Amino acid sequence: MSSVAPSSLVLARAGGDDLDDVMAVMCAAFDKRFGEAWTRPQCAGILPMAGVSLTLARQDGRPAGFSLSRRTADEAELLLIAVHPDAARQGVGRELLKRFMADQRLAGARHLHLEVRDGNPAVELYRHEGFTVAGRRSNYYRGTDGDRFDALTMVLTS
Repeated sequence: MSSVAPSSLVLARAGGDDLDDVMAVMCAAFDKRFGEAWTRPQCAGILPMAGVSLTLARQDGRPAGFSLSRRTADEAELLLIAVHPDAARQGVGRELLKRFMADQRLAGARHLHLEVRDGNPAVELYRHEGFTVAGRRSNYYRGTDGDRFDALTMVLTS
């Protein structure tokens, strides 16, 4: 994974008007067999809530990835992060994660949380950025074929 973001990468706050781009990335990035992707109504429903933030990454003007998070008091949770396969392994995910961390710290969050499917390659990125495994949710994700997958809860505390 590259540690340098592509020079054409632009990260910006996003909203409901950007859901087409978010869903295009989500559908391409998340393998249906794991049951991790959110639906458009789920994304649209959370966006107006207090403390929720959506960041969209564009590379050469095209949607390359996004992150969705929420903050309450001094805690923030990374709800979703995805990178389009065309932009994979180019530092897009790392830049989105770093933006999440920086924005939430600036907003006063001292405890950062996320949840990820055990076995997802992103676990290594999270560990590299200082997150540690705090727990496991057995059989949390349900794939389209009924298979179940564990989730890891990870934390970063300042």
